[in-house]
Amino acid sequence: MDKLHALKQRLTDYQKVAIAYSGGCDSNFLLNVALQTLGEKNVLAILCVGDMMSREDLAEARALLKDVQHIEIPIDVLSVEQFAHNAHDRCYHCKKMIMSKVINAAHAQDFKYVLDGKNKDDEGVYRPGIQACLELGILSPMAECQLSKKEIREYSKMLGIVTYDKPANACLASRFDYDTLLTKEKLERVDKAEALFHQLGIYYIRVRVQDELARIEVEKKDFAKVIEHSEVVEALKALGFRYVTLDLNGITSGSYDKK
Repeated sequence: MDKLHALKQRLTDYQKVAIAYSGGCDSNFLLNVALQTLGEKNVLAILCVGDMMSREDLAEARALLKDVQHIEIPIDVLSVEQFAHNAHDRCYHCKKMIMSKVINAAHAQDFKYVLDGKNKDDEGVYRPGIQACLELGILSPMAECQLSKKEIREYSKMLGIVTYDKPANACLASRFDYDTLLTKEKLERVDKAEALFHQLGIYYIRVRVQDELARIEVEKKDFAKVIEHSEVVEALKALGFRYVTLDLNGITSGSYDKK
C-alpha cells in the first residue's frame, strides 16, 4: 500500500485529531494531510511557544496556521531544571512537560487523539523526547506508516506544501554543550546569531556556543559565502562572542551527541 494512502487511512480511523505543531516540514505535512483527510473542524493544531524556539520559526509557524483551527500554549522551558542546566536527558523532561500541556489543551477542546510529527528516521538517532511521548500516549502515525524524512519531503512537494524543502531545525538548547547553564539571554543570542546567516541566504546553519566561542556549522557548499562576508564576524562579536570559527566538518545534526 502507498504510504501516503496508509497515513490517510490511519487518520481516518482516528476521525478527529490534535497535532503538536512546530511549523517544520514534518508537522506541517501531517497537518495538511489531516486537513485534506478529515476536514478543518476535525483537526486542531497546537503550537507551543517558548524560549526554545527561534523567533523566525515562530513567525513562520503562525503564518502557516493563519487560516487553520489552532491554539497557542505558552511554555516556560527554563522552569524545567534539566532544561535550564542542559542535562543530557533535558529533551525527555522538557518534552514530558510540553506534551502533557498539549494533551490537556487537546482534551479541553474535545480532541481525544494527540499526534506528533515523528518520522521513521527519528527512531534511529538520539531522541530522548520520544520516550516521553510514548509514555504519554502520543501517537506518531508517520513513523507507524514507515514514512522517512525524504519521503515526507517528496510527498510534500507533490502536494504543493510549501515546507517541502524547509531545513531541519532543533531546539535552541542543542547549540550548547551539555551541563551548560542556559538563560533566556543565551538562547536569544544564538537565535540572533543564526538569523545573521539567514540574511545571507544560508538557512541550514548551527551556531554552536562554547563559552566565548561561536563555532559555525554550515554545509560545505556555503563555506565560501561565510568567508566572503566578514561583516558577519563583526556582528557576532557585537553579540558578545570573542572568537568565531568555521567548523571544517560542515554541519552535523546532533553533533554534541557524537562526542
